[in-house]
Amino acid sequence: VDGKVYVTAGYGAGSMLVQPGADGKAEMLWKDRKVKNHHGGMILVDGHLYGHSDSTGFVCQKATDGSLAWNNKDIGKGCVTWADGRFYHVEEDSGDILLIEASPEKLSLRGKFTMDPQTERRKPDGRVWVHPVVAGGRLYVRDQELIHCYRVSAAQ
Repeated sequence: VDGKVYVTAGYGAGSMLVQPGADGKAEMLWKDRKVKNHHGGMILVDGHLYGHSDSTGFVCQKATDGSLAWNNKDIGKGCVTWADGRFYHVEEDSGDILLIEASPEKLSLRGKFTMDPQTERRKPDGRVWVHPVVAGGRLYVRDQELIHCYRVSAAQ
């Protein structure tokens, strides 16, 4: 974030923004305990961070001060990527794949489907912990030994 480093972790750690110094030391600019991203990643878009927080759901966090613009607890924990102006989010418990449009003002769910088939290797207590990838108008999602490819562009 403009030469600063954003850090976030689960297990109650929270998030922070630090400014690296020329002397090898870092100055903490802010620290927040509300946003705790375990492993699904956070995406920086126009000065705001988007992703899933263990305690507050899918969030929009202002990068400059760590404040929450909004949160949505209806979206399950998972991994997110950003492509073509949209978020692609894979929920870890269900394998649901969500197409999300979001801004600092609001979140809009634009589509949802369940990855099918799903592996039997992670049953009964496993999770889908893969980061989705969008390339060439296609969404790629892996589930253990399976890989799925979905066309997400109108162009063929």
